[in-house]
Amino acid sequence: MRVLQDGSLSAAVAGFVAVLVGFTSSVALVFQAASALGATPAQTTSWIWALGLGTGLTSIALSLRYRQPVLTAWSTPGAAVLAASAGAGGLGMAEATGAFIACGVLITLSGLSGLFERAMNRIPAAMASALLAGVLARFGMEAFLALQSQFGLVLAMFLVYLLGRRCWPRYAVPGVLAVGLIGAWMLGELHGSAVQWSLAWPVWTTPQFTLEGFIGVALPLFVVTMASQNLPGVAAIRAAGYDTPVSPLITWTGLATLVLAPFGAYALNLAAITAALCMSPEAHADPQRRYMASVMAGVFYLGVACVAGAVVGLLAAVPRELVWALAGLALLGTIGAGLATAVKDESHREAALVTFLVTLSGVTLWGVGSAFWGVVAGTLALMVQHYRTGVPRS
Repeated sequence: MRVLQDGSLSAAVAGFVAVLVGFTSSVALVFQAASALGATPAQTTSWIWALGLGTGLTSIALSLRYRQPVLTAWSTPGAAVLAASAGAGGLGMAEATGAFIACGVLITLSGLSGLFERAMNRIPAAMASALLAGVLARFGMEAFLALQSQFGLVLAMFLVYLLGRRCWPRYAVPGVLAVGLIGAWMLGELHGSAVQWSLAWPVWTTPQFTLEGFIGVALPLFVVTMASQNLPGVAAIRAAGYDTPVSPLITWTGLATLVLAPFGAYALNLAAITAALCMSPEAHADPQRRYMASVMAGVFYLGVACVAGAVVGLLAAVPRELVWALAGLALLGTIGAGLATAVKDESHREAALVTFLVTLSGVTLWGVGSAFWGVVAGTLALMVQHYRTGVPRS
């Protein structure tokens, strides 16, 4: 089978790193959101089960369907919106579940109508690459900021990365992961006793549809998911040189949200940061075989869904500095490629730099993240510079 032939150790490691980074960077917000809505421990576990199942199945199915790396995720800014506003609005789990379903309907309609893909096709390649670089650069900086608290561990990982890139480029990231785990173990920073393995069970919540839930939860959740997650997700696909059709991807994430919303899958979307890990040369030297990295990530997500109750223990078992360093070093090549594409075209260079800097700033306005505002600022710069000058905007 072609799938077996295309598999590789580097793809499996890239998929594992993507899952590790995805969980450690966002799952705490999921727990906060569930708590704000008054979820029981069983319901909270069901949330992780549903999110892991939806992410795993869509990543595997879409990657195999298009033979291109397609990685999905749950909406991290969406969880922040839920944690900040849903509980404050007095909504319970039933009303919130109705809002999740409404959000899934809106995402599905965005895909079926093709409106989102048409909007994305108007963004120049330079701005899309700048957007991706701005999103990822914060992770690159975190890798070196981790030196402040775990100097020896992070320095060892950095040196292994440099040697790996010179001597065995395909296995540089696996080497960094191995050294990080060994170093953390030698320093006594691995706490396996915190992990309590047990199978997870889904918990059904009967939805209630209210106007308050639609306005206060569904609409903000939809906006931040599309602007702060799907927008950079598509930028990651385009910047990596893949021509995956966008509308079907959005449609399937919306449908998956609809099906799994009663169990806690509040919003599924395209991944950006973790997807970049699966699309990088570290996943495989051949771009046509990198889809196996997102397939393997999907398999790992399904495994996590089965043992959702152990997620908190797993987070406590691994030092956060190890995850920051691993993610940042693994993304260096993608960040560099994004910046190179962003500044290559002189006519789009300034707009691309504006996009990069606004995105990198992390500014959040009216609950919408910097990725959206980076595109807005870059588009404004492009329009002012090239309005009626004959220079194409895309």
